[in-house]
Amino acid sequence: MMMFGGKSACVGPAQTQVQLGVGSHKNLKGAVENFLTSPDQRILFLCDRALVSTDFFKSVEGILKDTGHPFDLFSEIDAEPTDAIVGKVHEQCKKNKPSLILAVGGGSSIDIGKAVGILIVHGGVIHDYEGPNRYKSPRLPLIAIPTTAGTGSEVTGSCIITNTRTEVKMSITHSLYNPANVAILDPLALVTLPAMPAAGAGMDAFTHAMESYINLNANYVTDAYDLEAMALISKSLRPFVANRANLDAGLKMLCASCLAGLGFTNTGVGNVHGMSRFVGTFFHVAHGIANAVCLPVVAEFNLLASPEKFARVAAVMGENIAGLTAIEAGRKAVDAIRRLNADLGIPSRLRDLGVKESRIPEMADLCFKANYNTRNPRYTTVNDFVSLYQQAF
Repeated sequence: MMMFGGKSACVGPAQTQVQLGVGSHKNLKGAVENFLTSPDQRILFLCDRALVSTDFFKSVEGILKDTGHPFDLFSEIDAEPTDAIVGKVHEQCKKNKPSLILAVGGGSSIDIGKAVGILIVHGGVIHDYEGPNRYKSPRLPLIAIPTTAGTGSEVTGSCIITNTRTEVKMSITHSLYNPANVAILDPLALVTLPAMPAAGAGMDAFTHAMESYINLNANYVTDAYDLEAMALISKSLRPFVANRANLDAGLKMLCASCLAGLGFTNTGVGNVHGMSRFVGTFFHVAHGIANAVCLPVVAEFNLLASPEKFARVAAVMGENIAGLTAIEAGRKAVDAIRRLNADLGIPSRLRDLGVKESRIPEMADLCFKANYNTRNPRYTTVNDFVSLYQQAF
């Protein structure tokens, strides 16, 4: 507990041991041995489908074999983690009874690892755990090796699973027990990531950091995480998208994603994530890309509420703000975000992503009901959300 702005503010402890560097995935054997004491204890190995043919997957698989522990691979994981996949993996685990989960992939594989770990220990179905703190003791241990630099799921208290019946994304949150026990940040894991998913993931991380930084729940500690994350992304995302084999840029993006995750897991997110949530629900647009398209519009809306913080964002993005008022400097941050999107080749309009204008009133109503006003710095009405969607459209 700390005091911030005359109020008490909680800053959650970092629950995750983070190992990082080029080749750091070779530390996996030691990480496994810290959790498993008997040679017959099994490992559940979750992996994105697209990774199975890569050299990185083969290296990780080889390390697992060297541990001597039996493991079961599940690689039927694509872009969206669903309750159906969680249920299928959990059923397999009832037979194989793993003692440790290894998730290698993007946020989907890591979130499935979190969800299955909850069910193995606590039982039931994943819908039972929607909401905050719905379980009271640790889930199965989880080692996470992210292969995108965006979600920060390896260190966050969030677990997002789509309910296939309602098509709504369920949020299962626990700040103490949901973060991975170990996160290994190795840029070799990013080399085969295609350019547009790399761009979307990077803008997802930037959005996490910015929405956390201007958040009503922000404090000095989260500000430090978020500012450094935005600085790293502003310098590294362009060269990383241009060449995912740029290991220096890749490592900086992984660190930025992790820092942003530590920020927003303490503060929450705001209007951008609210809007992109329902764009993804109704039109199956990639989360990071939806965030990127909505971010400049929401940032311009929020500028009035926090011009000094926007000015600081402009500065860490490399903008010259000398002699400018806070509002003038803050506008440079909004312009810099638009240029970053354009340089990455991200579409500038929701209509270009297949979004239908007729659904805007419904999405705006859902955004308002989700009550992002507890976190977003500028109060936002239903009509405001309609306007923001129309501007982004």
